[in-house]
Amino acid sequence: MSTTTLPHPAAVMKPMEAATYGKVTLRLVPFLFICYVAAYLDRVNVGFAKLQMLSDLKFSETIYGLGAGIFFIGYFVFEVPSNLMLHRFGARKWIARIMISWGVISGSMMLVQSPTSFYILRFFLGVAEAGFFPGIILYLTYWYPSERRSQVTSLFMTGIPMAGVIGGPLSGWILGSFDGTSGIAGWKWLYLIEAIPSILLGLMVLAYLDDRISDAKWLDADQKRMLERNIEADLGLVESHSASGAFTNPKVWILCLAYFGVIMGLYGIGFWLPSLIKASGVTNSATIGWLVVIPYGAAVAAMLWTSRSSDRRRERRWHIALPAIAGAVGLIASTFVPQTTLWAIVTLSVATMGILTALAQFWCLPPAFLGGMAAAAGIALINSVGNLAGFASPFIVGFIKDSTGSTDAGLYVIAGSLLVAAAIVLGMPKRVIDR
Repeated sequence: MSTTTLPHPAAVMKPMEAATYGKVTLRLVPFLFICYVAAYLDRVNVGFAKLQMLSDLKFSETIYGLGAGIFFIGYFVFEVPSNLMLHRFGARKWIARIMISWGVISGSMMLVQSPTSFYILRFFLGVAEAGFFPGIILYLTYWYPSERRSQVTSLFMTGIPMAGVIGGPLSGWILGSFDGTSGIAGWKWLYLIEAIPSILLGLMVLAYLDDRISDAKWLDADQKRMLERNIEADLGLVESHSASGAFTNPKVWILCLAYFGVIMGLYGIGFWLPSLIKASGVTNSATIGWLVVIPYGAAVAAMLWTSRSSDRRRERRWHIALPAIAGAVGLIASTFVPQTTLWAIVTLSVATMGILTALAQFWCLPPAFLGGMAAAAGIALINSVGNLAGFASPFIVGFIKDSTGSTDAGLYVIAGSLLVAAAIVLGMPKRVIDR
């Protein structure tokens, strides 16, 4: 007589859980990643267009800095309403609306003829894109519990450096190869060509994304129940669920300030990296495009390694603070002699790795204590307030360069902002955010 020992349900659940999350990640993250590459490329391609546009249109560095930054005023005003509407009406339709509208406006940037038209189109580009990034961060919380978010968020946010890896050579090639084609300047072709993927991807969103776990026809009933059970258990640990709870929670406002410092670094790099490489002695647009790949490629590796460490250790604060400090050190070191291309690439690579790693890790913090409508409002609020640095950073650097002839003092301001952000994160209670 023999007996058969059945495996414990938990032992069965572990392989099933791993396989299910792998399936979800394979379904969602590559597509969202591609969408984010298109979004970020359309946001910062003005940095490459600048290499030709300023001389063609007789714009000063201050005009460029103000135009690059005014994007974030429109972004700030519409960010929270956009995320609340996404939570209410569903990600599929709302993300599609965002992508199609910003693609149309981004392509219209080729029509810029004056500072006024530059400012207006950049403002409405911000209005159109408002809600995309925090909407995706919110959308991921519908599928993943807190202990799985660092890696998946970092995978998604590698879209930022990959936009540089892909967009650098692409933008440099467009500027050099299309300049004068059909009598149209290269920077105009740049805006037009790089807007097309956003519009096409926006149409694809309507057919591809599911609003909730329950809508996913590609999951079976057991997989859906397991995913929903994990999300429900995770929501039981958060402090705030209502939208008003996000606005009255002091931790949200503290994170707004910290995120402002990180974003100062992000757009200091995003809008000025091509110009900083050019200032080191490289004049060919295509060569600049390929050199931009190095800092962004290094950032991808740093983001993925740090995300695995963060989830494994269940520690967030030092995984944000140390990269932010490294970003500040890289920016400061980039102003030292010798002013050679090699030195610029090395120091700007350190800065880019640190800034983008800190940025990706930061987004593990808000969902650790916000859920439901509070997560929708809080994530959008933090992103909108923090992204005002996207206005301040390029304007400050542009103004300082016009006033002094150098970007050095502007880079010191940005480095100081990163150090403040690191200090704020380290000052937050460990028990609240290390989940």
